[in-house]
Amino acid sequence: MTHMAEDLKASLSKDASRLPDRAPAADERRRTPRGRSTRERKKRTADVVIYAVLAVLVVGLMVPFIWMVSSSLKENNQVLTVPIQWIPTEFVWSNYTDIWTRIPMMGYLQNSLYLAVIITCLQVLTGSLAAYGFSKVRFPGRDVLFLAYIGTIAVPWQAYMVPQYIMMQNLGLTNSFNALILLQAFGAFGVFLMRQYYMTIPDELCEAARIDGLSEYGIWARVILPLSKPALASLALLTFVNTWNDYMGPFIYLTSNRLWTVQLGLRSFVGQFDAEYAMIMTGSVISVIPILVIFLIGQRYFIQGIATSGMKG
Repeated sequence: MTHMAEDLKASLSKDASRLPDRAPAADERRRTPRGRSTRERKKRTADVVIYAVLAVLVVGLMVPFIWMVSSSLKENNQVLTVPIQWIPTEFVWSNYTDIWTRIPMMGYLQNSLYLAVIITCLQVLTGSLAAYGFSKVRFPGRDVLFLAYIGTIAVPWQAYMVPQYIMMQNLGLTNSFNALILLQAFGAFGVFLMRQYYMTIPDELCEAARIDGLSEYGIWARVILPLSKPALASLALLTFVNTWNDYMGPFIYLTSNRLWTVQLGLRSFVGQFDAEYAMIMTGSVISVIPILVIFLIGQRYFIQGIATSGMKG
């Protein structure tokens, strides 16, 4: 019996020696939640810091707009006071009614809207067509031609401003919207933006469409355009804002008051010795509203288009 008990103890001790050591595993399980909670706390702290920095940047970006709105509700002699009076002592709401009688504000807004819509539509059309040729159609010298065309972005507008005006004058297009529309209907930036987005669309879709008998224009209209809504919205928004805010183009080519845009119309409040800053700020607030509305409507497509246009070169 003694020998049997000793043999049983020996076998049990051997089996126990073969079992894995569970103490470290238990310690690891006890340590894992603590380590995970530490990482989560660090992540939350980093998120709080990032959001705080972004909030400060947003406030900094909003300061000029807040000052503009505040100045539009003041008397003219209160706009440039030092220190800045952010909240007017008396809100002059009459500025928003007087401006419509002081200058033909409605006509200026209509002119700006007309130019912005026409130029935006043309740039989206021409930019998407050219981008399709540079991204999906293979022809000799395609990449060299694209680089040369995109290189025109680096040339400052002041370098060819005078030759452009002479050309428009010889064609008899000065003092008309046609000069601005013709000059701004094509844009290298729009071609670049659309091409970068088109490069993310698989070429197999175009090849399958060609096999099915679609022409290049059919592929562009039926295959590429429906997949390019974010890029189209981004280009349309950027072009609209740039055209709406353009001052030098209308200032050079539009001499008649009835053709002035809102940017030129606001200059009517700048006199020889003084400027009516309250009215200028009122007109600026009114001119910002259309851009703000359009951006709020298309911001989802705009952000998506900007984010995806640079994924593939």
